[in-house]
Amino acid sequence: MFSHRRADNRNFDQLRLLNVKYDIYPYAAGSTLFEVGNTKVLCAVTLQNSVPHFLRGRRCGWLTAEYSLLPASTPVRTVREITTNKRSGRTIEISRLIGRSLRAVADLTILGEQTIFVDCDVLQADGGTRTACITGAFLALKAAQVRWLQKGLISQPFLKD
Repeated sequence: MFSHRRADNRNFDQLRLLNVKYDIYPYAAGSTLFEVGNTKVLCAVTLQNSVPHFLRGRRCGWLTAEYSLLPASTPVRTVREITTNKRSGRTIEISRLIGRSLRAVADLTILGEQTIFVDCDVLQADGGTRTACITGAFLALKAAQVRWLQKGLISQPFLKD
């Protein structure tokens, strides 16, 4: 007999519970604790007054993202990649996915020669960490945009969508 419920007892058409808390990090322009079901991610956004070498002199900004599973985020302890001095292919792929997703909705010419850094740290992984990080990072980026506009660090909104 086919079950009409998921392993966590939700119906197949039932979404996981969602919770967002803002301003988690006082030094970040925007930050969120994004929870969907039992997946929990911390996202922080900061701005730096420089760009990668390939953009110098072009009056255009950049956005880059870093993704990390914290050691106790999975049932079996995840080793910090700094300990092994090597990033896994999964970490690189997810970092690039987050960065590309956010660049797709941003007009980086508005930034001038500044770089937005988006850091996503998984506190607890229970499925969907990629989408949780993209969503949490976007919300943190939106909060940072408001703060940068208020402080005069940018002249107009850069998020397009």
